[in-house]
Amino acid sequence: MEKMFTNLKNLTKFDAKNLNPQVLAFVGDSVYTLFIRTMLTEEFDVKSGKLHTLANEYVKATGQSEVLNKILPILTEEEMDIFKRARNYKTHSVAKNASVVDYKRATGLEGLIGYLYLIGDYSRLNEILNICVSVGD
Repeated sequence: MEKMFTNLKNLTKFDAKNLNPQVLAFVGDSVYTLFIRTMLTEEFDVKSGKLHTLANEYVKATGQSEVLNKILPILTEEEMDIFKRARNYKTHSVAKNASVVDYKRATGLEGLIGYLYLIGDYSRLNEILNICVSVGD
């Protein structure tokens, strides 16, 4: 995955680690959603409403929490730290249709994805995203 916007600079690991975890999750949510929508657009020739319904299964907190089990065993110590920091960050909002546990786990995943995107580690980002969408593992 090449960076989508070439005029943007990558952050250093130090700078990215010092961002508020909610900012990492904010970016990660966008990256994850774009990845899912692109994947579904390539896979299905259906109207946008159907694509939206399909995408929601992946991007909702419960879906993200479930796929997290597939990637946790392969995370590096640094990635696990980023995940835990975003997961454990005190927030004042919760998802409408998710448990607090699922919501926090999803936020941790989004934080990790945002971190990898912002530092420009697209190879690792692709690896993790592809594991998230793999079927039956």
